[in-house]
This record gives sequence, structure tokens and C-alpha cells, in this order.
Amino acid sequence: MEVNAKLCGVRLSAQKARLVANQIRGKSVYKALEILKFSSKKAAYIIKKTLKSVISNAKNKGMKIEKLIIYRIWVNEGKSFKRILPRAKGRMDRILKRTCHINIIGK
Repeated sequence: MEVNAKLCGVRLSAQKARLVANQIRGKSVYKALEILKFSSKKAAYIIKKTLKSVISNAKNKGMKIEKLIIYRIWVNEGKSFKRILPRAKGRMDRILKRTCHINIIGK
């Protein structure tokens, strides 16, 4: 039996979120929570919230939390907000404020 959680539109680049996601892939839920607890990255806090949602979904389905592992975790790019930054001589630079989607499947 599988449980999943999905978080869309996170104001974080996918590349930075993947660094944290790779650390917890394939680990048990409790081990992953310990890793995320002591990580200083912004993505760790966001992924920890999504992981707690997976745990809650598993409780609702009657699964044992002790045996739950992170079967799959992936981070996709979301929409980018396009902003401009004024430069010299009437020119502009484009700034991309990136977002991502975080998906976790527990088994």
C-alpha cells in the first residue's frame, strides 16, 4: 500500500530542493525526519512539512508508521515569476523567481 503527498508552487528553486530530497530518498520516515531536523536549508523545512503530511495520510489508511519508508521523492520545476530590474541607460534585466513542486510517496 502506498501513501503520497504533493506540495505545489513552493517559492524555492527545484535545484535547491533536490539537494535535500536526495539526502532522504530511500530512508525510513523517522530517519528522514532526523536528517531534516538538523539541516539548515530552507528546503528541509518545506520537505519536512510534506513528509509529515505523508505520515498523517498513512495513519488515516491504517498503516504502521514504523515500517514506512520514503519509496519515491522527486522535485519538478513549477512556474517562474518574471520580474524586471532597472539598469543603466533605460535597459532592464529579467529576474526569474522560480517555484517547484514536491512529491513524496511512502511505502
